[in-house]
Amino acid sequence: MEKLAEIVAKQLLQIKAIKLQPANPFTWASGWISPIYCDNRKTLSYPEVRDFIKIQFSRLILEMYPDVEVVAGVATGAIAQGALVADELNKPFVYVRSSPKGHGLENLVEGDLKPGQKVVVIEDLISTGGSSLKAVEALRNSGAEVLGMLAIFTYGFNVATESFANANVEITTLSSYQKLIDYALTSGYVTEEQSKTLGEWRKDPATWNK
Repeated sequence: MEKLAEIVAKQLLQIKAIKLQPANPFTWASGWISPIYCDNRKTLSYPEVRDFIKIQFSRLILEMYPDVEVVAGVATGAIAQGALVADELNKPFVYVRSSPKGHGLENLVEGDLKPGQKVVVIEDLISTGGSSLKAVEALRNSGAEVLGMLAIFTYGFNVATESFANANVEITTLSSYQKLIDYALTSGYVTEEQSKTLGEWRKDPATWNK
């Protein structure tokens, strides 16, 4: 996994799915000021990266969850990637909405999911873990047995680690914030000083740069 995390970090930086701007930080929708911005939907526009992620997800699922019956994607960022993985594994696919549909059956889970089916969830990004675990809750409420979740990237926030543990959800990611910063430093993408700034943000993102 060490080498895989570095490869994925390199890919995300190369296609600018992840941008690092310690001197000119971004403002997230939450209001947090951040030196990093991640949009893993960009991976879908690069066939080599898209296929690599799909293959790695599929390999990990076969290794870790060989009895998987259904692949689920979390809306909206992981719908396409989840469908690609389901196709690779020749498994049924469903996706989980962020909120119920406002008409008809008002579903949270879209697709044909039968009670008792064993599901692996695909996510694109783990930040605090809140939206990801809401998807798990929706699947469980629909009668599914959630085996685990796989994501492309995680910031590695303690709150997310604790939330996943409390919800009894195993989470595996292809790469992480720390691996990204390690690669960015050794490759010369950022300087030592910038690396320290990125590390400081990671310690307390809610109040950084305030």
